[in-house]
Amino acid sequence: MYQVQVMPRSLFNGLNNYLQTKRPLNHHFSEKLSTACDQSQVNAFNSTTSLISPLYNDSLNSSMAIFKPSSAPKSDNKPNGYALVHLIRSCTRLGYFSYGKQIHCYIMQSGFASNVFVSAALINFYAKFESVNDAHNVFVEIHDPSVVSWNSLISGYVHSGQFRKALELFLQLERSSIGSDSFSFTAALVACGQLSLRQFGRCVHSKIVKFGVEFNVFVANCLIDMYGKCASVEEAIALFNEMRDKDTISWNSVIGASARNKRFEQAFSFLNLMPNPDTITYNELISSISQFGNIEDAIVILSNMPSPNSSSWNSIITGYVNRNFAREALEFFRRMHSNDIEMDQFTFSSLLSGIASLGTLTWGVLIHCCTIKCCLDKSVVVGTALIDMYSKCGQVKKAEFMFQALPHKNLVTWNAMISGYAHNGNSTKVIELFEQLKTAKDLKPDGITFLNVLSACWHNRMPHKIANQYFESMVKDYGINHTSDHCSSIIRLMGQEGEVWRAEKMINNLGFGLCGMVWRALLGACGVCGDIKVAEAAAAKVIELEGDNGFVFVMMSNIYACNGKWGDVSEVRKLMREKRVKKEIGYSLIEVENGLQALSVV
Repeated sequence: MYQVQVMPRSLFNGLNNYLQTKRPLNHHFSEKLSTACDQSQVNAFNSTTSLISPLYNDSLNSSMAIFKPSSAPKSDNKPNGYALVHLIRSCTRLGYFSYGKQIHCYIMQSGFASNVFVSAALINFYAKFESVNDAHNVFVEIHDPSVVSWNSLISGYVHSGQFRKALELFLQLERSSIGSDSFSFTAALVACGQLSLRQFGRCVHSKIVKFGVEFNVFVANCLIDMYGKCASVEEAIALFNEMRDKDTISWNSVIGASARNKRFEQAFSFLNLMPNPDTITYNELISSISQFGNIEDAIVILSNMPSPNSSSWNSIITGYVNRNFAREALEFFRRMHSNDIEMDQFTFSSLLSGIASLGTLTWGVLIHCCTIKCCLDKSVVVGTALIDMYSKCGQVKKAEFMFQALPHKNLVTWNAMISGYAHNGNSTKVIELFEQLKTAKDLKPDGITFLNVLSACWHNRMPHKIANQYFESMVKDYGINHTSDHCSSIIRLMGQEGEVWRAEKMINNLGFGLCGMVWRALLGACGVCGDIKVAEAAAAKVIELEGDNGFVFVMMSNIYACNGKWGDVSEVRKLMREKRVKKEIGYSLIEVENGLQALSVV
């Protein structure tokens, strides 16, 4: 027995009014149709109208319309391809995933799967719900996919953040007999911009010139944005200057390209030339200045802009949080609240990130209450931020409750919970949740997931052999390249088992020979097992790559002391005095009466 989901009243008021005014015309058209066509064609038209019209009516019938395909085989009035496209789009727009899957079943039974528009709508439906594997399965079932189907799947991968997969598909389309079109090019440009693949973007640009659409406003805007995100500001500006027709997005793209690359004077120059700057224009500047410039300048722009929105304020909060000024972010949030600015999921996720870095549980609970009041606590963005905040405040049970309660989880959500277990020393739970993630639909572990797993192996003192299986699985099973963080984690495990002699060869084989971070990890691992020979080699490398480093002197002094080499200890400490190297004071933060106090640890 299905429960009927009633659509929100506000969504379709405009469309409802439109349909009400057009209804007599539809009735008149039906009469005309009956004289010109046979009865089966008239029935098909009436069936389509009866299915589509209720989707825009604010009534119980609007939801019930989605059920009609389920009973259509038993009825004389069966939906055609046009009606099915509208039904799928309605499910996409309204978030009715289960109903959309029922319609997909009907499509398979009724033979409409080969309809290019129906299949494209299905691909888009699954992509919007981040079920990209299902979208891909729909695509491969199409006997002769058109460029529309290709574009729908490529855009789906871009929408879900799988930019490399999108570019792989774009290359397949290029090699096929169909070839790309303007929509294919723009999707590829978005992926290139997100991955900062300037050379790939230039290749797409050359294809666009060959195709003769470089002066298309939409394509040109995407080119400007791509070059801006790839730090090629001059090329972005040159393209902008060559454009015959410029719209608001063109101006915003070039202003954004300049501002993101710290060319603030250039950005303001374009702003002064822009005919009618909009809120997005100012938000681009505020966001970039908050990230790379003086936040006070961004606040001045916010104060003087015509119609600031929540995104304008969010950019300032995010800027404070990214610079570790969490207290300032909370103070700015107070100003936002007192000015009656609407707060969205990004407001709360940024604040929760700042609170997590401070570990102020009281503030975290207060912001959690605000998210419940705004009905945003079940949002995947806010829910993930809450999991991270509670984990970093030591409240793992609350984080676990939030994780279980979230109706939809993405990979970031899973990583937040896995990281929460890892940081709180529950290594068994890390491995359990990792195994669950491997079986989750449409989700695969990424580099961050494996970093937490390797960290758990270290905390749980697992044998190096087991940890190495995860380390190798990254590349072999998931195609994830090792980073310096992964390498450092496995080195720490080697230190626990006294096998640091293996590390130097591994560092060079993985191409991290010029990375000071991994050599510091090796020196730290030597401190655990007391291997003087490897420690001296690692210390020399760190000094070569990073210069005189207090960490090196302190570690070598401790390693020599553990091995009873007091003469060497004296030499190291003498060097520290000569170079005026001092051991840094450690601090612990504790929450006292809703504030933080630092305690020094010498």
